[in-house]
Parts: sequence; C-alpha cells; structure tokens
Amino acid sequence: MLINCVAYQNGQKLGDIASTDIHDYLRRPDCFVWVALKDPLPSEISQLAREFDLHELAVEDAQHGHQRPKLDEYGDMLFCVMKTLQLDDEGYLNEGEVDVFVGANYVLSIRNGTRKGFQNVRDRCEREPHLLQHGAGFVFYALMDAVVDRYFSVMHQLEDELEALEERLFSRNGQARQNIQDLYALKRKLVMVSHALVPLHEATARLHGGRVPRVCGGLQDYYRDVDDHLARIIRNLESQRDMLATAIQVNLAMISLDDSSVSKKLAAWAALFAVPTMIAGIYGMNFEHMPELKSVTGYPTTLLIMAVLDGVLWWRFKQSGWL
Repeated sequence: MLINCVAYQNGQKLGDIASTDIHDYLRRPDCFVWVALKDPLPSEISQLAREFDLHELAVEDAQHGHQRPKLDEYGDMLFCVMKTLQLDDEGYLNEGEVDVFVGANYVLSIRNGTRKGFQNVRDRCEREPHLLQHGAGFVFYALMDAVVDRYFSVMHQLEDELEALEERLFSRNGQARQNIQDLYALKRKLVMVSHALVPLHEATARLHGGRVPRVCGGLQDYYRDVDDHLARIIRNLESQRDMLATAIQVNLAMISLDDSSVSKKLAAWAALFAVPTMIAGIYGMNFEHMPELKSVTGYPTTLLIMAVLDGVLWWRFKQSGWL
C-alpha cells in the first residue's frame, strides 16, 4: 500500500505526486523523490523498481522479506534492511522489517509487519530544510536514526521486566517454575534484539569510516552518531544478558535451597517420631522379664521419657534451623 509519494527540491517540499510521474521529477536537478510503502504486494514493488531502476537482487530480497539486517551496495544504490521491534500490551516482542532503497535522487522505504509508521521522520526532515538539502542521504540517516531510537524504548521495557523478575526470585510464593519460564522467555526476547542490533551495527560502521558510499557523503558525523547509539544499546544488551544469566543461576540455587529446607524438615520430623516409636517398639515385644514392665509407674515414666527426648530433639532442631 502506498503511504506517501513526495518530491523535494533544494530541501523544500514540492508536493505529493502520482507514482506515474516519478520519472519526470527524477530528471530535475537537485530534486529527489521519497516514496513510502506499507506491506506492499510484490507487484507494487516491481512497479516502483522499474521507475527507480532498482537492482533485481535487492528487489527480490524486498519482495520475499525476512532478511537479516544488512547494507548492500549496487553501484550508486544502497539497499538496507533493518528490523523493527515493539512490545505489545501482553509483553510479546513483535518483529517487523524496514527495507530502504537509497539512490542519488530517490528514497524508497518499505515497511512490513511494523505497526508504527515513520510520519514523524518525514515531519522532522521537512522542518530542517537546511539538512534536507543533502538529499536522499539525509533521509536515509533520519530513517535509520528513528529505527535505532525505538530500540532504546524496547531495552528500557526489557530492563524493567528483568528487575520485576529479580524481585520475584526471593519471594516465598512457590513460583519457582514460573520464574524459570519467564526468565527464559526474556532470554528469547534478548536474543531477538541481538539479532536485530549486531548485524545493523556492522552495517552502520561502513557509513562513516573508510570508503563511504557516495550518497552518504558529507553526512559521516550523523551516521557516526547512529553507530554510537547502536554501540550503547549493544553494551546495555550484553549487560542485561549477563544479569539474566545470573538471575537464572540464582533461581536454580533458590530451588535447591528450598528442596534442602524441605528435606531437613522431613528428616527432623522423622527423628521426632522415631524416638517414641523405638521405645514403644522395645516395650511392645512383650518379653516376660523386662524392666519396669510390672511397675505401677512404668507407663507414665516411659511416656515422660518419650516427651523429654522429643522435647530436647525439637529444641536442638529449632536452634539449628531445621524446623
């Protein structure tokens, strides 16, 4: 679905144009066209590919989707794949994809499975005509910057989720199994974030150091800023993964401690029952010649001995923390 098709010249918006008129505007000097698509059909991509003369391999990747984040060069054209991440109300991490074709006089952005659009990016660019004069290269930076900034929000939410799970680890609510499930669910989310961030970080490094693509010329400082943001998020990601691994080990240790505590209690109660059982068993053998068997005070004395021994054991177990 076509979202926007706008022509710009010398940093100023000329207006919305029809997709069939794109070729005419591409011929104008200092003019570029910015087209945005959302969940397009392969036929829509093919139509615009003919208008912009896009490389067939890049078009094929955009049509099939589910690509790893990357940055490919085809002559003077760049093709970039970025992943978008968004947590829904139920805590599930939804993954989308943004494919961007960038040429000297055009930008074609295609988003698939991404709920939040990039109208705010277009508004930002139009508010800064002195930067928009750089043409398609600045628009590409603005799109990449917006995608990376959204990662910060996701990381903050995952950090809050990890802190909440850490607080639950030490609560005596019998949710050890649920804690493990939630910790591993969070681990899967962090893996998804890593798959989106690390390859993109490798790609952005090519836009400000070494041989910079022509379309990005003069904007190295801006792309370096995006690269720095990605590096910060990746460091935060690694920190959270380390904390998560520690939390999993702590949870397993807590389960082991709980099991040990239960075993101690069972052993203590078994000992308390074993003493009177042993005494009763001895006197229950009914031999004729047994001490205290025919004594008037034999029965209460035996009960008293049982109670005293159990009392001493109970006190010792209580002191040692077994009960």
